[in-house]
Amino acid sequence: MNLDAIWNEYRASLKAFLHSNVANPDDVDDLLQEILIKTYHNLGDVKETNKVKSWLFQVANNSIIDFYRKRAKGKELTEDELWYTEGGVTVHQQLSQCILPFIQALPEDEAEMLTAIDIHGQSQKEYAEKNGIKYTTLKSRVQKSRDKMNMLFRECCELSIDKHGNIVDFQAKNKRCKSC
Repeated sequence: MNLDAIWNEYRASLKAFLHSNVANPDDVDDLLQEILIKTYHNLGDVKETNKVKSWLFQVANNSIIDFYRKRAKGKELTEDELWYTEGGVTVHQQLSQCILPFIQALPEDEAEMLTAIDIHGQSQKEYAEKNGIKYTTLKSRVQKSRDKMNMLFRECCELSIDKHGNIVDFQAKNKRCKSC
């Protein structure tokens, strides 16, 4: 894959995507440059040429998230601030709409825990204190519950994941999967 050809093909679309999520044109230019650098360093990790576009937009989406996180300096961001786009729906938005049924398919105590932590953003420490659970025990329970939910999810959907473990695309495995 040729970096120049890929950049020439997708640069304008990436810039439009950034403009739809970031108001300041100078910030957009900085982010575009950051995406180019990340592309230069990591493009070799993309094995299939038909996945380059989704990979690039995932890099852009992650760059936007990092941009707003740095800007917030500890202020908790809402999901809308992290994932909105005017031009379309991101992979994460699509997945977030179908994740709740998988959480609810878990045993009640696990579903309650993941809903509080992963959906409502409660810290694990806070949840542990509130429920009288050792923090280390809770961390283990959260991980096990996430693994169970992930197994349920993977029975229904096929995920494409980059080398960092980020979801870049997904597809329902069969029509019986009503969650996605």
